[in-house]
Amino acid sequence: MTENRPIVVFANFLSDLAVDLDEGQILATWAQQAPRKAWLLRPGDVFVTPVPLSREFLRYVCDLTAVPPESVAVIEVPPAGSVPLARAVREAGLVEHVRALAGDRGAALLPTALDASAIAFARDIGIDVHPYPTVEAAEAALKTTMLLNTKTGFRATAERLRMRLPTGRTCRRPEAEGVARDLLRDHERVVVKPDRSAGGHGMRFVSREDLRGEASLLLDTVGGPEGLWVVEECLDVAESVSVQVEVSASGARALFSGAMRTAQGSFTGYASPLPPSCAHVAGELEEWGTALGRHLADHGYAGPFGLDALVDTDGVAYASESNIRRTATTTPHAMVTRLTGGSADAHPAWSVSKGRTRTPMDFDEVLARLRTSRLAFDPDRGEGVVLYANAPPDGRSWRYVVIARSAGDVEEQESALTEVLEFEGG
Repeated sequence: MTENRPIVVFANFLSDLAVDLDEGQILATWAQQAPRKAWLLRPGDVFVTPVPLSREFLRYVCDLTAVPPESVAVIEVPPAGSVPLARAVREAGLVEHVRALAGDRGAALLPTALDASAIAFARDIGIDVHPYPTVEAAEAALKTTMLLNTKTGFRATAERLRMRLPTGRTCRRPEAEGVARDLLRDHERVVVKPDRSAGGHGMRFVSREDLRGEASLLLDTVGGPEGLWVVEECLDVAESVSVQVEVSASGARALFSGAMRTAQGSFTGYASPLPPSCAHVAGELEEWGTALGRHLADHGYAGPFGLDALVDTDGVAYASESNIRRTATTTPHAMVTRLTGGSADAHPAWSVSKGRTRTPMDFDEVLARLRTSRLAFDPDRGEGVVLYANAPPDGRSWRYVVIARSAGDVEEQESALTEVLEFEGG
């Protein structure tokens, strides 16, 4: 973090910022990634997590970050269904515990998602919201934050900022089929996206054949019967890319960019920097990202956000959405920067991904294999494989980060990792 006072790392994946809270299953799945926030901890910090953090993983993180485990406090909040983390903390009777650990130290709350419940929680325990000077300043940014985490809000803002967008229209759910049919007159395929969605949740790809004759458009229940949807031409995509930007008192600054790994529109991983095939769009991405950052700053927002784009087979970039929160790449980038020395001039290549082992393994077994094969991250060399999250519940679906000096070295290490851990499909 950029300030000396302690931070309450608040892993509120259960938030209405990206999707509605009644989308309980997808939110619960996302919440399983909460332990990765341990990479942000420094001495004196407090970690509030909706899922257990194993001692093996915390010890591993603390070993690599040189943080004494006893210098941080971890508060595991019992499951409370599809409710915001702040409410789950209250229902578990843990508010006073958090206040005692945080309030007396002048800490600030660092939520994964800046939402109303997180702001109310910060006010309840008497602390600010990082990186805002006051709780009131964070609250003032909430309207714009919520708007630009929607597909319709992003399209309207991106048009005003003169970003290139796929041809498309916004509509209510009952109108989506008619809009899709209209666009399919000029385009082979369209993509139909719920207004409040993340990670590809609820997205549908529709072809002319799908709506031939009396066939109807079947959509997920997300958003309710009158919810907003966006229907866009489906581009012939070569790469899905993003730029991550930080908004601070000194302005908007692009931090890094890279290519997303996706399956049917859903995020599965990320690699930075941009591959040579689309490195030419880096300048335009940064221009769009900083323009959006200035817009956000004008409306009171501070902190990180991501701007996603699609690069078609002609090499042309089209802005697709913004994620005004700590995204799936914010924490891994912070971890990479921290583990490689944090130099502003150092730009290691890295990737974050997931592999599935053929048989279940525990954390210590996977780590032993990495160390025996000399693939484990080596602080002296500043490269290697990092086990990015807790051991998965099934013992097979492992999240990892590869850090190396070049994209080619990252690919080599990932290939070796596939053999060492015996990933399926390897």
